[in-house]
This record gives sequence, C-alpha cells and structure tokens, in this order.
Amino acid sequence: MTTPPAQTRAIRVTTFGGPEAMRLETIDLPAPGAGEVQLRQTAIGFNYIDVYQRSGKYPLPAPTGLGHEAAGVVERLGDGVADLQVGDRVVYMNAGVGAYAAHRNVPAARLVRLPDAVSDEDAAAVFFKAMTAQYLVKKTHAVQPGDIVLVHAAAGGVGQILCGWARALGATVIGTAGSAAKCEVALGAGCHAAIDYSKPDWVQQVIDATGGRKARVVYDSVAQHTFMGSLDCTAPFGLVALYGAASGPAPAIDPELLNKKGCLFLTRPSVFPHNADAPTFRANAKDVFDGMASGAVRAAIGARFALADAAEAHRAAESRSVTGAILLLP
Repeated sequence: MTTPPAQTRAIRVTTFGGPEAMRLETIDLPAPGAGEVQLRQTAIGFNYIDVYQRSGKYPLPAPTGLGHEAAGVVERLGDGVADLQVGDRVVYMNAGVGAYAAHRNVPAARLVRLPDAVSDEDAAAVFFKAMTAQYLVKKTHAVQPGDIVLVHAAAGGVGQILCGWARALGATVIGTAGSAAKCEVALGAGCHAAIDYSKPDWVQQVIDATGGRKARVVYDSVAQHTFMGSLDCTAPFGLVALYGAASGPAPAIDPELLNKKGCLFLTRPSVFPHNADAPTFRANAKDVFDGMASGAVRAAIGARFALADAAEAHRAAESRSVTGAILLLP
C-alpha cells in the first residue's frame, strides 16, 4: 500500500472575481478524522454554483476551496468507519466546499459506493444533477404514465436528466429553453416538444404542443422569467415545483392567485433535505444508479479539463460553449 500523502493539490480562492481568481496550490492533508475517509479523487464534477461562489455572488469565507461533488477511491479510513473499505470506488455531493482537489477527507456518511457498471467520470458528471432530478420525479411529484410534464431550462444539466427520466416513466414531456439551438438539445434529451421561452407567446405554444392539455407538474428552475407563465401552464390541481432561480427570484404572489389559476399547488424544494441522512441518501443514490443502468439517466460529458486548468473550465461554462457536463481531472 502506498504511503498516504501529507499534502495535496487543490484549487483555492483568496479574492473573489473572475476565473483567474482560482489558484492551484499545494495544501496540507491531515489524516482523516473520526468518521472520515481519505479519497484519491479521480473525477470532479462542475456545477454552476461553483461560478457563483468563485465570483462572490454567493459569498463564502475566504480563503476557500471550490466544488461540491467528485468520485474517487478510498485510500485511508478514520476511526469508526465500518461501512467502507480501502479501495472502494465512491462518489459524493454535499460534503462541504472543496471538491476541486486531488485528495480530500470526506465524512463517510456523505459517500456512496459506485456500482461496477458506473464509471468514475460518469458518476462525477451527473451525480449532483441526477440526485436533484431524482427527488423531483420520485418525491416532489411521483411522475406517472400519462402525466404531462413541463420542464423549464430543459437543455441544462438537471433539465436534460429530468426530461429523459420523466419520459422513461411514461410522461409526455414538454421542455422549454432560451434559444432554438437549446431546444434541439432538449429534444435530444427526451422532450416530445421543445419551446423557446424567449418568445412572447411561449405559454400558448406549450399548451398547443399537447393539444390544449396543461401540465400535471411544472419543474421550474428559471423563476423570474418563467414563473407566472408556469402558473398558466399548470392544469387544475396541478403542481409547480420551483427548484431554482436562474433568471432571478420568482415574483411574489398573493396565495389567492393559486386558487384563481385552478387550485394549484406550489412548492420550493431542494436536494439536501431530501438526502438528510445516510440511509436515505444511499437509497436515493441507488435509484440514480438504477436509472443509469436502464438508460433513463444518461451522462453526457461535454468537456474535460485538468484540475490545473479549472479557470478554462469556468470560462467555457460562462461562455456557454460546452453542451453537456464539464469534468475536472486531478
């Protein structure tokens, strides 16, 4: 067995700003504490929240690392870890900021073993996004055959997974996106129809796409630009799941409006409460892996960058020049 490293390479941010704010540094790596394991990371997932945190839009105490998900191999166990072994391939999310690193100590409860059929790269590319899609299609609204489902930002990372998974569950899936090119991506991800929500009549186009039927559930991660239209696209007694705010916060509404629009339900869920304890987290992760095995969940990797080139990865993400997931490789 190799000697565990006393140091590792990691991206650090001292002053928030553009991609150049990220620096690859050599940092100390202590032995894993009680309940922790030490990972040799093999593939690191990129999420757009990384840009917001790097830029200071979502403030973090400085200096700080970046990144929320990665796959890797267990190299060392802390005291009290009994459910993992050295050599296990694992993936994580929600283990605190700092995934942009070659090695890392992570609480064992935040890790889940990878099935042999799921590669490290595929796991890192989709795990956070697929775990978000999982609670949306299985918990927030359990999608049923025959449902009409509307997915905003259908060409995005979570959106593409949502569309493919909802279709695999038997739904008719209508996607929206902000351009004709993105609508093509949404169609490729599983949408039966894709509508450009930058057009003023997008709500009517969504309703026309289903022959006049409205959606049983609307998954809205855009918010400010789409929320009021989402209410108009929802069938009576249907649900609007507002799970993000890519265009800014949704406008405040009087609850009476939900009554007037058809006795609608409105929820604002998020991924972490749905994975608050290790058994639930691992059960939900198994659902994701089963979805990957069946083809309902697909890992579409758009670009790979070395960890040292994290700034280039962020520039590619901000310029929207990559379709599919971005990976960092230590």
